[in-house]
Order: sequence, then C-alpha cells, then structure tokens
Amino acid sequence: MHARARFIVAALFATLGTVALVGQQPPARTPDIHWVGTPQPVADAMLKLARVTAEDVVYDLGSGDGRIVILAAQKYGARGVGIEIVHELVERSRLIAKEGDVDDRVTFIEGNVFDADLSKATVVTLWMTASFNARLEPKLRRELKPGARIVAHQFPIGDWPPEQTARVDGEDIFLWTIPAR
Repeated sequence: MHARARFIVAALFATLGTVALVGQQPPARTPDIHWVGTPQPVADAMLKLARVTAEDVVYDLGSGDGRIVILAAQKYGARGVGIEIVHELVERSRLIAKEGDVDDRVTFIEGNVFDADLSKATVVTLWMTASFNARLEPKLRRELKPGARIVAHQFPIGDWPPEQTARVDGEDIFLWTIPAR
C-alpha cells in the first residue's frame, strides 16, 4: 500500500475513532460490550502471536472500526471478516477498508457473534470480558477446525489455559489453538 493510503487509513482511525454516534439509531440488540478500539501495537501483536499469513481468514469478534481485520489484510495479505453488532461501526469499518484499499479482502457483518458461523476462520481475535469469553468458549471449540488459532486481548477464555501469553504496552494477550479431535 502506498504511504499516502496508509496515512489516510491512520487519519481515518484517528478521526472516526473520536466521532460520537449522536443521533444514530440504536442497534437492534444492545451490545454486551462497550466498544473501545484496540491500540494499534496490541492489534499488531495479536496478529503476530497468531502467526497470521496470507493463507489465513481472520475473524474479529466485536470488530468495532475494523482495525484488526484491515491490518491483517494490509500487512499480512490475509482475508478478514469483522462481526459487529453496532450498525454505525460496521459502516465505519467498510469506509476505512475502502480507503485502505482492502475492501476486496475484508467483509464486515452486522450481527451478534453468537449467531455467526465461525467455521471458515483460521484465526479469531477478540477483546471482550471474561464472562463473555467464558460464554463464547463452547462455540469456539465446536465451530473452529483443528489448528485454528484464537487470540484474546486482556481476558482469558474461561478456565481454558492459553498456550502462550504475551504482554504488549502493558496489555495482556493470550493464544490458544484448537486441538485435533
């Protein structure tokens, strides 16, 4: 990607990240988690910990402004799917992906992660709460194929011990791999 395009994407994240969603329709379902953008160094570290390559399909659950799947497409050549319940954040993600020249590699789905089909993911990223992650664990174990990697920011997944833990800019990230059945 050209330096100008990277600048535009960075500027959009900085600008759109601060825009209030005033006067917008509320989502059909109230989100379980309030969105806060993953810091860029943490997003990059999550993708590195998962060993993302161009062969991967990265799903970000609660994708917010789309920064993780957009970064996965830009930096690693991966395909990505963001799942987000807030309509305005889905629209923002699509705009940023288009401006970043990766809208052909990423898709954003407006919906609840518990209703989404995760079976095509080779990597799943998330930044939810401990209780949300615990509720999500059975779905991850059931739908992801052996070898799929999961990277969680800040909170582990129930009692499932991570294979690896890293600390980036004072933030914890955890890695799991779906075992062979």
